[in-house]
Amino acid sequence: MNPSSETDVIVVGTGPGGATVAREMTRRNQAVLMLEWGDNQPIKGTMPQFARAAAIPGKSFLITGDLCGMIRGITTGGSSVFYYATAFDPPLEMFDACGIDLRADLDEVRAELPMQPLSDDLMGPMARRMMASARDLGYDWQKLPKFIDQDKCKPDCFRCNYGCPEGAKWSGRMFVDEALQRGARLINGARVGRVIIENGNAIGVEYRRKGEIQRVYAGTIVLSAGGIGSPLILRASGIKDAGYDFFFDPLITVMGTIDDAVGGREIPMASGMHVEEDGYVMTDMTVPWSLHAVLNAARGRLDQLHTHQRTLQIMIKIKDQLGGRITDTGGIRKRLAEVDKVKILNGYARAREILAHAGARNIHRSGYLAAHPGGTAKINDVVDTDLKTAFDNLYVCDCSVMPKAWGLPPTFSLVALGKRLAKHLAGGSVRPPYRANRTPSEADRAPS
Repeated sequence: MNPSSETDVIVVGTGPGGATVAREMTRRNQAVLMLEWGDNQPIKGTMPQFARAAAIPGKSFLITGDLCGMIRGITTGGSSVFYYATAFDPPLEMFDACGIDLRADLDEVRAELPMQPLSDDLMGPMARRMMASARDLGYDWQKLPKFIDQDKCKPDCFRCNYGCPEGAKWSGRMFVDEALQRGARLINGARVGRVIIENGNAIGVEYRRKGEIQRVYAGTIVLSAGGIGSPLILRASGIKDAGYDFFFDPLITVMGTIDDAVGGREIPMASGMHVEEDGYVMTDMTVPWSLHAVLNAARGRLDQLHTHQRTLQIMIKIKDQLGGRITDTGGIRKRLAEVDKVKILNGYARAREILAHAGARNIHRSGYLAAHPGGTAKINDVVDTDLKTAFDNLYVCDCSVMPKAWGLPPTFSLVALGKRLAKHLAGGSVRPPYRANRTPSEADRAPS
């Protein structure tokens, strides 16, 4: 694509943060171009589609030295296509300490998106059984708010794990679609390598698509390529301190079998509890058979492959210590601190208690997994309180800007940050929309 005189904002990545910025900027009559590394195939809610977008080793599935496997979605909508749509409140005190007041933006999100606990009809039998057991033991186990339009849900559906083909679960794709309806453009299969910097100003991006390097130009660049992707682009663009001391919300699942119930087809993370003082969250976690098989096979529990419909499963996700680095090739170098392993073991003991009280036996755990990598371009470190980098016209809006770990799903926070950034960009504090009336220099031209 040649430099365009019609693009005001380039958004790199279409997860919750980027999709929100794109949508909000088109609502403000800005010409937006979205660049997405993944594809834009219709969501089918199948294991093969999930595997292509979120389980390719070295791309969407990364492994640490602790054999902790981290999954990220590389597709239009990013990981929000495959998340469990749990709408935990953002950590307002953390943002306040950074000089960011998100309250008005959060109110807008609440007014626009569904955010209610599941109705009793949509609570699966496994989730109900675990909630009853936890409450009977005296735990404050409650239904969790979900970004789900429950009128569109189908009973006994398990496809939250693989992407919702019914359009019930909110994902970044919905905001992308709104942006496209308002005239935005989307290029899929575009892997951005660097931002083009000229005299301290970001003027465009360079990306590879179908083996060719191309460049596009705009007055504002917003990186939303995620906690792994954005720091890589920042480093390649001259911001070398991105990609260090990050979090990735390590987790395990704890499983046990029961004899008197049949399940396996329900919405995960329907209920749970946040044990804030101990640094972890616990929820029910019923998954489809294929994921059940992977979790058990990875631990050598082949005897459990046939127990899917009788398995109660609880997830323990912790708030981990900052540390490690993202390599220049996109790998993750981080080991769990001893204090983090203690948190997981404490949660494991509590999950065993709940499952045993619910009548489960053969209780065992999965290996380490991780989600939500962030903190790789922290507020007041790599970006300022307006999410601006050291370069003019270059911003970041994804989980990489989070200043600390807090161990909870970040979607609600990212949508609010996207709204806040769009207001800032459209508020006159950036230069007028870029109009390309210059001829690209030799340094700007892509090789033929």
